[in-house]
Amino acid sequence: MTRPPMPDHRPDRVPLWRHLAMFRRDILSTQPARLYRAKMAEVKLPFLQSVMVNTPDLVRLVLQDRPQDFPKSGRVREGLRLLLGNSVFVTNGATWARQRRMIDPAFEGGRLRDTFPAMWAASEAMATRLHPGEAEVEEVMSHAAADVIFRTLFSVPIEDTTASDVYRGFRAHQRSSPILNIAALIPLPDWVPRYFPRQTRETAAHIRTLITQMTAARMAQIEAGTAPDDLATKIMTTRDPETGATFSTEEMVDQVAIFFLAGHETSASALAWALYLIATHPDWQVRLRSEAQVLRPHLGGAAPEFGLLRQLPLIRDTFREALRLYPPVPMLVRETAGPETFRGRKLGQGAQVIVSPWHMGRNEHIWDDPHEFRPERWQQEGTRACARDAYLPFSAGPRVCPGAGFAMAEAVLILARILCDWQVTPVAGRVPVPVAQLTVRAKDGIWLEFGKDSGAGS
Repeated sequence: MTRPPMPDHRPDRVPLWRHLAMFRRDILSTQPARLYRAKMAEVKLPFLQSVMVNTPDLVRLVLQDRPQDFPKSGRVREGLRLLLGNSVFVTNGATWARQRRMIDPAFEGGRLRDTFPAMWAASEAMATRLHPGEAEVEEVMSHAAADVIFRTLFSVPIEDTTASDVYRGFRAHQRSSPILNIAALIPLPDWVPRYFPRQTRETAAHIRTLITQMTAARMAQIEAGTAPDDLATKIMTTRDPETGATFSTEEMVDQVAIFFLAGHETSASALAWALYLIATHPDWQVRLRSEAQVLRPHLGGAAPEFGLLRQLPLIRDTFREALRLYPPVPMLVRETAGPETFRGRKLGQGAQVIVSPWHMGRNEHIWDDPHEFRPERWQQEGTRACARDAYLPFSAGPRVCPGAGFAMAEAVLILARILCDWQVTPVAGRVPVPVAQLTVRAKDGIWLEFGKDSGAGS
């Protein structure tokens, strides 16, 4: 059994300039190792007071019990404002509540079942693109997850010209977008211009132009009565139960941008790490490949019933464990709406309060063998309490990700589709190092060897 790779950790005390330089490259390696067992940690900068809360009671307080007193930090928006505009990911208060009232119905009840055929088609398309040999699986999973988003949101495959342009634009934007800018450290009035690299500005503008075209075209289809019954149509036709209004095209562009970023980037990250964990635990992989054969009678045909996913419990638990070890969004940043006191420390209004799914998922006071890959733990009774207290890959409380069920279904299907046909093994000398920028990725990618499974289908 191979222990899952972890980032390097900085010493407890480093000069401020070095800390900021490290943070600009990667969030995880700037954190000291003691945060896996500390109850709270505080950082004071000239323009910023920040605490990380690492106990279940404080996490519940911030995310669930009093979320209105700990809104999403405005500093989070600084690095994303060019791309995400006024999307549900960055808003607060009445604006956020209105957006969620109009978005949540698209992911409730039978809607997930309705999107399953599009997920199935994307998984089958992915299977045709896999070939024996070495592959960088972050790229493979990124392409697959983007295909799922385009098929379920706009009923077009990633091969669609505009969809393909959006996907390439997102890749270019992520490479150019800084994780830290001056406005994230020093509060600035809205009228003060923000600096972004030229490529970041250009890629964000290009993506939003493409999404505007897709959204405007869908609006015209809705008005003509010819729109397909997919997620975009559902969201664009859902009326706010309080005001009766729907999203305008401009508002919808903001929401589509975060749907794509959250639904494609985060899923790709988690899927790539899940495949790596499977590859480095061959005995467990044998069990998963056997379970995945339930898909075989349906390959090459129409989508089976959505309930087929219930026959893949070990693959589901594997993905849960991957999310615990490598949550795609490692830090959730809130701020205090007024003065607070945490564990005897006073926080002023506007202090940053960080909840870390990365550290809570590996909290040494909560989980047994927290840094080990043990998917079987999800079949154990004691894990329920651990998950309730410290499992936060989709956040918690009112701001929990509305697409959590969508992401789980997508991941289980894609992993099962790969394992149905392929055996994956790690490439010698290529141990991935986790780093966090927009999401938790590997410093130099995750490289695996794909081999045809001679036992598949037997």
